[in-house]
Amino acid sequence: MVTPSPAHQSAIVRTERGLTIASTRITLYDVMDYVLAGYPSKFIQGLFELTEDQINAALAYIETNTAEVEAEYKQVIREAEELRQYYEEQNRERITQIALQPPKPGTEDAWERLQAAKAKRQSAV
Repeated sequence: MVTPSPAHQSAIVRTERGLTIASTRITLYDVMDYVLAGYPSKFIQGLFELTEDQINAALAYIETNTAEVEAEYKQVIREAEELRQYYEEQNRERITQIALQPPKPGTEDAWERLQAAKAKRQSAV
């Protein structure tokens, strides 16, 4: 259990991006992805290049304010999914056009290998 200290509380700030580790662009929601997946704190610390104090502050804040952080995290996930769906719909026609284009000259061999690997993978399923 990580015990929050006054220093830990000031290490988490609210920005336009949401709850953020002070002096970074890393949100608690970024950290939550890995906490919920069960990654150890040392891994998360190394992944985001955080100091021990920063990761401890983030974990302490999450532990102390679980309901608030989880509610905001769910909202962030919901908004990200809505954006993904929006852009997928907006670009559906363009993606289809790109997929129908023939491979660029000189890439036929690589394209054939890619298609063969894709077919092999689909037949294994």
